[in-house]
Amino acid sequence: MPDAVLADRFRFVLVRTSHPGNIGSAARAIRTMGFARLVLVAPQRYPHDDVTAMAAGADDVLSRIVVVPDLASAIADCRLVLGATARQRNVALTEHTPRQAAPVALDAAKADGEVAFVFGNERTGLENDELALCHGAVHIPAAPDFSSLNLAQAVQLLAYEARMALLDNPVAPPPKKSDPPADAAAMEGFFAHLAATLDDIEFHKGRSPQTILLRLRKLFLRAQPDERELRVLRGILSDAQRMAKLAKER
Repeated sequence: MPDAVLADRFRFVLVRTSHPGNIGSAARAIRTMGFARLVLVAPQRYPHDDVTAMAAGADDVLSRIVVVPDLASAIADCRLVLGATARQRNVALTEHTPRQAAPVALDAAKADGEVAFVFGNERTGLENDELALCHGAVHIPAAPDFSSLNLAQAVQLLAYEARMALLDNPVAPPPKKSDPPADAAAMEGFFAHLAATLDDIEFHKGRSPQTILLRLRKLFLRAQPDERELRVLRGILSDAQRMAKLAKER
């Protein structure tokens, strides 16, 4: 059996779900693979009788459902966030297949980190601003001439690969690191500070800041700084802002 402690570090996040039956089907899908944490971001219809009907007895998952208003709230304490997307977007992210993503997620869970698999709305998927909150993307290599997957089917695929990774690695997690990577909330605070600092020092000089900020986001997410390193970086940003303010006052 896979380690229940590791399995409980995985959460499946459904963003702006429109059909309540898909929520129930997703609950059933993760329960069959040994997972129990389902988070709903601004669902269009919840609670609803179809949720219970389509869950087919996955009552323990339904009892633990958490509803939040936005994706940032759903992943604030996560150290790895992987967004499922059906197509390339204008967000620079490392791409994985579900089979590639599963061991990456398991490694994060073994390092005592919370892991989130994120799924977008049935019709539009994840928006660019939502993908920008993710550390990586998961693309299911469906047939290009008929790539439409039901939301619960996509959840089932990722849950299956995650379970297989757990079953293939029945080892005790390594000792907890003294300085684990900063969580998503801390990283978002840093990115907001970074964006403000670049504006204060007039770094962009009339150019669009979006491309630079996306590249810097990718760089720092790949580096996985810990809380102490983030404090150093934010200290540097604060000093840069202070110097920029003094220069403008002269």
